[in-house]
Amino acid sequence: MSILTNGWAAYDEKAIFKPIKFKRSALKDNEILLKTLYSGICHSDIHQAKNEWGRTVYPIIPGHEIVGEVIEIGKNVKDFKIGDYAGIGCMINSCKTCNACLESKEQFCENGVVWTYNSCNHYDDNEITKGGYSDKIKVREDFAIKIPQNAPLNLIAPLFCAGITTYSPLKFSNIKNNDNVAIAGFGGLGIMGFKYAKAMGANVSIIARNNKKKDIALKLGANEYFDDVKKINKKFDMILITIPAKYDINDYLKILKYGGEIAIVGLPPINEDVSIKVNQLMPMAHKKIYGSLIGGIKETKEMLDFSLKHKIYPEVKLIKANEINQAYDELLNSGSDFRYVIDFNE
Repeated sequence: MSILTNGWAAYDEKAIFKPIKFKRSALKDNEILLKTLYSGICHSDIHQAKNEWGRTVYPIIPGHEIVGEVIEIGKNVKDFKIGDYAGIGCMINSCKTCNACLESKEQFCENGVVWTYNSCNHYDDNEITKGGYSDKIKVREDFAIKIPQNAPLNLIAPLFCAGITTYSPLKFSNIKNNDNVAIAGFGGLGIMGFKYAKAMGANVSIIARNNKKKDIALKLGANEYFDDVKKINKKFDMILITIPAKYDINDYLKILKYGGEIAIVGLPPINEDVSIKVNQLMPMAHKKIYGSLIGGIKETKEMLDFSLKHKIYPEVKLIKANEINQAYDELLNSGSDFRYVIDFNE
């Protein structure tokens, strides 16, 4: 039996959200059904709602930072029971047989990962997926993250995107005690990257476009704060770039140590893409640039455990579902030091 669901959808590139009723396909034997408790608003939701990446299918129901309560389980589900809490991140399916999937890197599935929203679920029913701006959502149990009963549920939702997106590259670059790390961009992603790098023992500096967030950064424990990348004369072991707009990557290569690494997790609109010329790259003395895309399910579980152990949570502002448009407007026009989270308990 199909699942009647209430949600909030954008219908065109204006990204004005309105209530919608729709049906999810019937629960399958290996799936769990969640009553949504909290759903974070990610900047990538804005990009997709406004079709800034050029692949949006309308109406779109975003949301891939989801915390919910299990209210129904398929007959073959083993790891969840009704009443458990679970999280859903950016993906809900993959082939599970390719090399990437077998290495627990499902986000790089060689046969195509299925994203939580605005994605064709080609392993199942070819439906376009609909995300967490809704009161119910279902997922295969092996793509759900079990959340301890005593966890602060209202703070956890953004960990399933902002958390894993910044945790994964820091682990990949093997950040350790006394490494010098810079976080470029100090919004929702940047703050999470900063907290993880500090917990890993690094000396962490912030690179921003102005000094508006200097007091916040220093209060949180930043070693240094720079408001102009071109004036930095320090060298870093790693730079985590979270900037979702156009910038000159050459400026960051200049402040990277020999053998250092730049990890890029910010994704600008397609008309503001970042590029580098070969004649700029060759003299850069074995410095490395790589992109990082969330993390696999195994690493996401590791991230959640690390976050709970070190009490690493995003700065959160809870809103009601009918305040989504206002939140988008504020994020686009004034920025934010916190993550908006839709509270479906309201």
